[in-house]
Amino acid sequence: MSESGTPALAARILVVDDEPQIRKFLDIGLRAQGYRVESADSGAAGLAALATQGADLVILDLGLPDRDGLDVLAELREWSSTPVIVLTVRAGEAEKVRVLDAGANDYVTKPFGVQELMARIRVLLRAHAAPADASPLFDDGVLRVDLARRDVALNGEPLTLSRKEYALLALLVRNAGRVVTQPQLLREIWGPTHQEDTHYLRILVGKLRQKLGDDPLAPRWIATEPGVGLRLLAR
Repeated sequence: MSESGTPALAARILVVDDEPQIRKFLDIGLRAQGYRVESADSGAAGLAALATQGADLVILDLGLPDRDGLDVLAELREWSSTPVIVLTVRAGEAEKVRVLDAGANDYVTKPFGVQELMARIRVLLRAHAAPADASPLFDDGVLRVDLARRDVALNGEPLTLSRKEYALLALLVRNAGRVVTQPQLLREIWGPTHQEDTHYLRILVGKLRQKLGDDPLAPRWIATEPGVGLRLLAR
């Protein structure tokens, strides 16, 4: 990092906003700071760009033409931990809490000052300067989970999962080899008001194991850490 705050290596920033003026404004401002910039004008285009080209940080507008920005954020978080700054015209505290609970790292209220935005970008890039996202693909030769495409296959055959079964598997895949705690599982799958509802999790894990043919006494994929949480066994 130089004294001016310009990154020594050009970070790639993906701007997802349907307003051409905003995209142009951010493109000029970000490039002036030495960043590489990619733009998308819809949620679908933004997710596709992140999946295929990658990014070090995403700037995401909530008011997109094809879907709500919070839905885009939720889908992104199923397979990527790339830091996200949300742009919003909704300045209320409840809205900010919703944005952060949905997985945003930070938010900026429109209209915003470019220097404030640049400072927030620098903070997040420093905090996430550790290794980039793991590949959004898990494949051990038997179980294949493509998080970018939301495809699951077992022994080469498509496996149909419910929305929550997929959410659980995707969360474990994103953290393969690491324990994901019960509170985190409950919070991310059912929301912050369900962190005590452990019976929901027991039922869901049982259904997912049954579809995978995974023996809980001798698991191939989903191991229980008693009293702590679950771990996807990465072999």
